[in-house]
Amino acid sequence: MYRRRLFPAFLATALLMTETGCWSSKEIEDLSMYTALTMDTGQPSKVEQTFEKEGGSYLKDNKITVTIEIVPKKSYGNSNKTSDTGAKSPNYVNISETGDSVLEILRQFAIRLDHPVIGHHLKVIVISKQLLKEQRIQSLMDFVLRDNDIRPSSLILMSEGRAADTLKTKYGDEIPAFHIRGMTRNRFRTNRIMKGIVISELDALMHSKKSFVLQNIVEANQEVEFSGGGVIKGDTGKWVGNLDQEDTESIAWIMGDVKGGTLKTYDPDHQTVTYEIKSAKSKISAKVNKDHEPEFHVSIESEGRLIEKWKNPGQSSKKEYLEKMQGIFEERLSAMIQSLMQKMQSEYKVEVAGFGERLSVEEPQEWKKLKDHWDETFSRTPVTFDIKLTITDFGSFIE
Repeated sequence: MYRRRLFPAFLATALLMTETGCWSSKEIEDLSMYTALTMDTGQPSKVEQTFEKEGGSYLKDNKITVTIEIVPKKSYGNSNKTSDTGAKSPNYVNISETGDSVLEILRQFAIRLDHPVIGHHLKVIVISKQLLKEQRIQSLMDFVLRDNDIRPSSLILMSEGRAADTLKTKYGDEIPAFHIRGMTRNRFRTNRIMKGIVISELDALMHSKKSFVLQNIVEANQEVEFSGGGVIKGDTGKWVGNLDQEDTESIAWIMGDVKGGTLKTYDPDHQTVTYEIKSAKSKISAKVNKDHEPEFHVSIESEGRLIEKWKNPGQSSKKEYLEKMQGIFEERLSAMIQSLMQKMQSEYKVEVAGFGERLSVEEPQEWKKLKDHWDETFSRTPVTFDIKLTITDFGSFIE
């Protein structure tokens, strides 16, 4: 009996002695983790220019400037240290390098930093509009898509100005990459924040040569805001135009991706009235007519509350007033959607609102014939809309 009990104990001890742990692990203090990566048109910094004058040049064209945000800032002093003005110093550091190869630029940081950079915790990639006008997004993102160190869930954005400027903040304890990624969680409050495109989705979009929209981010006085989106043309991979905030709202309505938010307009006396969205759904129906041309019909339904009105009309709960207000909100949403359709079909000649995906499901054989020139086909495709908004209540007060 004693031997039977002793053997399992001996075996467990032997197994523990053979455990080697994680042989490839590295201490976090020995790494420079970058949480954000931006791409701008090539513009060497004063530091880079000085390095080159001192002999630090190599074979390259200054096509692109890559900036990374390194966190935590271990190698650059105490992150809790305050400046002479009493302001807390940032707990991150941004560093830039200019060249014509993203991989070479990231490796070039190794001769400037005391730790190698690693992208396991990359949160956001921001590409400037100017760069997307000059370079194909396929070329800019080729290394990123191939690199196993970078998470496929990293969010891709477009900036109106210099992308590197979005990695600045006037709040000492804030990390810009975490702040930007956190902003996307507010979609339930407004439809002006897009679902966003991550690396894994971008790969499929570029392979299929579909046009798409990148959430646009703007910077002012070291603060950032999401503002509309940038349209990337599928066959060229370059920026062709911008959509404003109401356009991104309209895309959400068409695609049935409304999570909440409001719809504001004005009554006949030009007084503010606001509809708060409680629920919304959309259905895109596709068919091919006798001439083998596609047609679409979009049905949008929503329920919500009349949450704000700047003029008291009296008896606002009456059926006539209710129907009148519902019609005003429906007209507003219809105008927003028609503005988006005009930009897609006439101005930019792209389709970025899910019509192609629906056609591929309902008419797969016809889609195979049209997919290679879908943007051009969609520009002359008829689309009709049926919009029904229902006001269910007036908020927490009784009239």
